[in-house]
Amino acid sequence: MTNTTPFDWRPFLVRWSGEWSDSLPDDETTSQEDEAARRGRWLGFPPASEERIAAMEDRLSRRMPPSYREFLKASDGWQHAGGFIRLLAGTTDARWHDNESGLADMFEEYLDDDAGPAERRDADIWRRGLQLDVESDATYVLLDPEDVGDDGEWAVYTWAGWRAAPPERYANFAEFMRSMHQEFHSLRARPADGEPEFANDTTRELDALVEQARLDALRGNWERAGHALDEARKYGRPRAAGLGDQIRRLLGRTYMVYFDDVVTDPQYAPELLPALVAEHAAHSYRGDSTLMFHLRGAGDNVVSLAYAMLEQVRNGTYRYTAAGPFGEAVERARELARWGDTDGAWRALTDTLPVWQPLGPDHLAPLGWVADPLLGPLLTPERGRELLSTPRAGQTGEAPSPAAGLDPDDLTWLADPDPHDNLTSYRFVLVEGMSPEDLPGRLADGNEAGLDDPMTPDEARRRSLRTQGDFSPYEDRALTAVGRAGTRWSFAFDSNPAHFDLRRFVSPAAAASAGTRAVVVWSGLTTRHGEPFFHLSVAQDGAQRYAFTYADGEIHRTGEIPRALDPDRFFRSREEETMAERSLLEAVTGEFGVRLPRYAITNGRLHTFTTRSWTRPRGTGETYVVTSTTGDAAR
Repeated sequence: MTNTTPFDWRPFLVRWSGEWSDSLPDDETTSQEDEAARRGRWLGFPPASEERIAAMEDRLSRRMPPSYREFLKASDGWQHAGGFIRLLAGTTDARWHDNESGLADMFEEYLDDDAGPAERRDADIWRRGLQLDVESDATYVLLDPEDVGDDGEWAVYTWAGWRAAPPERYANFAEFMRSMHQEFHSLRARPADGEPEFANDTTRELDALVEQARLDALRGNWERAGHALDEARKYGRPRAAGLGDQIRRLLGRTYMVYFDDVVTDPQYAPELLPALVAEHAAHSYRGDSTLMFHLRGAGDNVVSLAYAMLEQVRNGTYRYTAAGPFGEAVERARELARWGDTDGAWRALTDTLPVWQPLGPDHLAPLGWVADPLLGPLLTPERGRELLSTPRAGQTGEAPSPAAGLDPDDLTWLADPDPHDNLTSYRFVLVEGMSPEDLPGRLADGNEAGLDDPMTPDEARRRSLRTQGDFSPYEDRALTAVGRAGTRWSFAFDSNPAHFDLRRFVSPAAAASAGTRAVVVWSGLTTRHGEPFFHLSVAQDGAQRYAFTYADGEIHRTGEIPRALDPDRFFRSREEETMAERSLLEAVTGEFGVRLPRYAITNGRLHTFTTRSWTRPRGTGETYVVTSTTGDAAR
């Protein structure tokens, strides 16, 4: 909605003028105009009469927009608008730009051949705009008579070639001037040595706003706190960016999040550095000098800590710790996340969040955990909002509703459409009464019977491709992620299985079932390669009890299959085969009381190991051919 409240220009301009005058060092050499403005504490000029404004409008053949008109009645022009505009036009100096700069031609050269009318209209601002900059540091200020709001206001566009950015738009002249006042504050907020402290009514009001925002954030009122900190940040107030970035990072935002003024403080570096370092490490093209730029002014201890954390994050060994009860919850959460229970891990953290204690007054929430390889994947925007909405650090407020769990209590999510097409075929082994740590001993050969460090699905895929040459091409060794599949079961899951070949396939169920039960599922009912298929086998005490495989439109079965799993119930015709997956997974869930953690499998980090081959040994006289391609050429 457009704000129709008239802007009160005189108090605003008087305050700005006084702040500018007080910010100048006593011994600074100034021009005559600046010295007069300093003594008079007024950056403006005498008000323009209605007659002068009318004469200007006659000269330009246009009535001026409301906020600029009211400004002229308060001051007929302005000096030092922001940091780069020395003189802003009044009634005499405002003129049509008429592409005097040649910028219309330059911007049109950069347009694509298929540029639309809006893009061409933007480039044409340099022909139709009313120029307001009179003296500036290569900065243009234009009012656009064709970009008009419902309130009659003309948009303002500014552009400076040295900024290497497109023109910036303001809805009206008053908004532009407020922004220039903020720019003036931002440039004065950190005085150089010898300059007077920049303190005035505006800075005091904003610093009080920052302090109230800090308390609001700890009470769970993060949205109100965020708005206040964003406002103070526009004025360059110390702490505002560092505090606001903590909120932004927990909402999942990383762009331009640097925790300024706080991350370089040794008191807060242990909590804020991990998040900054992890985002840097996630972009391999960034040189480490980029990280050091965001740590400018930091002491040697903080810089050394940053480099040590960077190495840990890159090799996956960074481990977040915290003090007190919350630190104990972090250890419980890591163990739960390690085996796939991300919902339980999140609850472990949030249940103890009210007793969490900050490292100091500028620490709003636990943050270093986002760089932990096991805990970091827990963060979602919804969970970030829940964390931020929870009162903590001794503050009181209304507790938020818990964020919804991310894991269904069954297997049917495997049948849901996958936006990335990563689970059109999958296979898994379930073993009852065993810890995930015990699975390699049942499913892998001796040299592979150990767990690798946790990795994401993408990391697992890349590793699988790198290690393909370590085994015979005839073999089908699966790189599986492991975890808990409910209260009594553990799983080994392969999201990228090889091609299913019924003639060579051997289920690992029997080998995995010594002294217990094991279940194997391999589904390719929505596979992109070959005919749809589905396999289920169940073994107990080292022997297969029953199994069935649906492939090529036929059912192959062995043993006495329970009615709930009878394949005839699911595969009545070829037309129904791709629709059977969900019903089959429901039946497996009901028969064995199992589930698989969707979020951990698709987004988290899990331990992995490589199984022994899922294919039978070659028979006497059997041969096979291996082909490989390089580019488009087969060899």
